[in-house]
Amino acid sequence: MAVQENTPPAGASDPGSGDQAQLHVAIVMDGNGRWAKRRGLPRTVGHQAGVEALKRIVQSANDLGIRWLTIFGFSTENWSRPVAEVAELMALPQRYFRSDLPRLEREGVRVRVVGREDGLSRDLLKICREAEDRTAHNSKLFLTIAFNYGGQADIADAARRFAQDVAAGRATPGDMNEAKFAQYLSTSDLPPPDLIVRPSGEQRLSNFVLWEAAYAEFVFQDVLWPDYSPEHLKAAIAEYHTRDRRYGAVLADDVLATG
Repeated sequence: MAVQENTPPAGASDPGSGDQAQLHVAIVMDGNGRWAKRRGLPRTVGHQAGVEALKRIVQSANDLGIRWLTIFGFSTENWSRPVAEVAELMALPQRYFRSDLPRLEREGVRVRVVGREDGLSRDLLKICREAEDRTAHNSKLFLTIAFNYGGQADIADAARRFAQDVAAGRATPGDMNEAKFAQYLSTSDLPPPDLIVRPSGEQRLSNFVLWEAAYAEFVFQDVLWPDYSPEHLKAAIAEYHTRDRRYGAVLADDVLATG
C-alpha cells in the first residue's frame, strides 16, 4: 500500500499552516444541571447560567483564533426531560437572542440554527429566523447553534432528502459518495470541526456531529459549563495544537523510521 501525504480533508484547518484564525470548534455545553444542584438551586437556574457562559465564549472566540463555533444547545433526546426543564431549555435561545442579537449583529457574528423544527414554538422559530436574517451579512465569526438536533437524526434526514431527489429525478443512486452525502447534512456549509470540546468531566459525544467528527480532535475538561471561561477554551485549543493530525494517513518519515 502506498504511503499517503498528511493531507487534511477539504475544508479542514491545517494546524501546521500557522493560520490560527481558521479553527472550527464545536462544544457540547454540559453540566448546567449539576452546577445548579451543587448550589441547591433549580436546574433551570443552571441553564440560565449556561447562557452567560455562552456569551463569554462567543465574545472571546475570534481572539482565540476561532472562525467557526458550533455549540450543542438542545438534543433530540432532551425531550424526555421533565416538562418544566424542557420549557426552560426552549426559552434559552429566545433569552439569548433578545439580549445579545444587537451585539452579534454589530460585531460581525453570523448566526445559524440547525436542527429539526418539529415541536418548536412559532415564537422560537421566529426569533431564530430573525437572528439568521439580521446577521446574514456577517463573516467575522460563524456561530452555529444545534437546537433540537441529533447527529443520527441529521444523518437520517440527509438520507431522506437524497432519496427524495432520486425519486424526483434530480439524482441517481450512483451519485452517492461521502462528499455527496455531506452536502445533504444541515452543516453542509461548514468545514469539519477541528476540535470538539466537552466540559463537565463526561467523555462521550452524545449524538453530536457524528458524521462531521470523523477526524476531529477531542478535548474533555473537568469543569461544568456555567463556570466555563475563555481561559478554559484557550487551554483546550493549546492542547489541540499539540496534536499530530494525520487524517488516517502516515508521513513517509514515520514509515521509514519503523522499517
